[in-house]
Order: sequence, then C-alpha cells, then structure tokens
Amino acid sequence: MEITRRGFFKMAGVAALGAAVGQFGIPEVTAEKFSKLNAAPVVASKNITGQNFSGTAAKVYFTEKIDAEHLIELYKKINADVTGKVAVKLHTGEPHGPNILPRDMVQAFQAQIPNSTIIEANVAYGGGRSDTAKHRKTLQTNGWTFCPVDIIDADGDINFPVNGGFHLKEVAMGKHLADYDSLIVLTHFKGHGMGGFGGSLKNIAIGCASGKVGKLQVHGVKDYGKWVLGELFMELMADSGKAICDHFGKQIVFINVMRRMSVDCDCVGTSAKEPTCADIGILASTDILAIDQASIDLVYAAPDTKDLRERIESRQGLRQLSAMAELKMGNPQYELISC
Repeated sequence: MEITRRGFFKMAGVAALGAAVGQFGIPEVTAEKFSKLNAAPVVASKNITGQNFSGTAAKVYFTEKIDAEHLIELYKKINADVTGKVAVKLHTGEPHGPNILPRDMVQAFQAQIPNSTIIEANVAYGGGRSDTAKHRKTLQTNGWTFCPVDIIDADGDINFPVNGGFHLKEVAMGKHLADYDSLIVLTHFKGHGMGGFGGSLKNIAIGCASGKVGKLQVHGVKDYGKWVLGELFMELMADSGKAICDHFGKQIVFINVMRRMSVDCDCVGTSAKEPTCADIGILASTDILAIDQASIDLVYAAPDTKDLRERIESRQGLRQLSAMAELKMGNPQYELISC
C-alpha cells in the first residue's frame, strides 16, 4: 500500500501515538510513557545562556552570514579528516520546494570538495521522490544538475549495525552509502512534522535510510496504518544516526544552515508553511549532538521563534538531544565560536 505525502504528514499531527510491533522488534508504546508531553529536556546551552560548565566542550563554529563564502569558511574549520570519496548529504526537496538550500550556494560549496558527490535516498511515501525515476526528475526540477547526485538506494539496501541502541539492532541504508569514505552532512535546519525539528540527526537518520526498508524501520512501521511518534520515534532516529556515525568514525562532519525555518520539513514541498522567524546563520562541527544542541539553543534564544518552539515541543523533539547523549554520540556541552 502506498501512502501519499499529504497523508503521511497529516498523520504526524494526530495526538494518538501508534504502537509498532512485529518485524522490527519495537516494544508496545503505552499512554503513560507519552504523558510527559511538557516535560521535554531542558535546553542546556552553556554559552548562550551564560551558565558555567565543567569538563570538555565540543567546538561549534558559527556565523550569521548565510552565503557560499561563509559556508566554505566554516567547513574549512572542520574538514581535517574528510578524505577519499566524499558524500555530501543534503535534502534536495520535493518539487518546487520553497525552503530548500539555495542551489548556487551549494554548487559553490561542492566545487571546493575534491571527489565529492551529493547523495540522497528515495522516500517511503508517495510523490516526486518515491522511486528513483521520479526522484531524478525532481532533482532536475529543483536545479540539482551541477554535479552528480547519487540516489544511494537505487540498487537496494545495506544493513549498518546499531551498537548499543535503544531499539534497533541494524538499519537498512541505501546500498551506495558504503561506497564513500567520508560524509559531509549539509543540513537545512527547520521544523519537522514528526520529529519536531530536522537537524543533522534527522538528515542522516532518515535521509540515508533506504526508502523501501530503512525509513520504515526508523519510523517504527509495520504497516502504513501505524506510524510511531513522540519519544520512541526520537530514539529510533538516534539508533539510525548512531549506526551512520559509527560507520564513518572521524570522517563525518556536520553543517546546519538555519535559514527559512518553516515549522514544516522540506518533505512537504510547496505545502510547507511560510517561516515566521528570522534566519539565524550557519553552524559547523565535528560533533552531531553539539551542533544540534547549539542550533536548538539559538532557536530558544531568538525572540521570534514561538511557532517553531511549539512545533518542537508538541512533538517531543528535544528527546532527540537527550537520546543522542544517552547513546554517547557527542557532547551536549559546546563552545560556540563566532567566525
């Protein structure tokens, strides 16, 4: 059974939370577990709030300037271990998506990275990216024609192990992902209908999973009538993200572009709500938890992000951060370095 993109995201807004059981081994979700909707993790920035902290801190580089020059400058701060065949994972968007990253900025950035290829994967719902043929037409429509784009699940899946995860033992990634030595996670940071927000974790955890198998695993789906939401979904994303981070080791870096931050993901395409908050800037780090934590802290520090904060909290999206911390995927303490 195929689900439409509209139906997929409509389900994301319902209050009831589905139980996912069966082939993926995910335990039943009780109402009690999800009764703490307002008990989201505390936004724990030590730099933006001025709080002191002890121990180590990850480096997160930041600029308010959103253009190719500053994107490249920040990348050079973190690219020491990016070698060999390089994948650049970004969300290329549904047809005519209004909020996707500017093609000219990405083109200038990609041109600075030897032996690099943009990568994407097919989606689990209907629409312009549901299979490889449609996906390639959408890539042309959206202007992603300046370099090769590898649809990594065009030839099937490969299982990446999840070591010490919450629920999953392995996740089916697009088969071609294993062909790359390094991964640059170039993320349009924004809201998300199911995850609350889409940062670096969402970009790889869902974005690299194969459309036919892996994305259903990450969404906890046994059939199209049951889509896991809330804390369980965030934990499943953390499992998937950990598998990818473990696979690439030091050869993975993260960039969040906080521009045109709709409450909706780029998956929604032209149906995405118009952003109601101002652009913030670009962040770059070698630490996935630190960069998503810093991005969230910047959202909460801004005066005009009420709609985005409501989307994050109503979906329990901050659980992404605490889940990554529990899986030891990175450091929630960071030094924000302006460039």
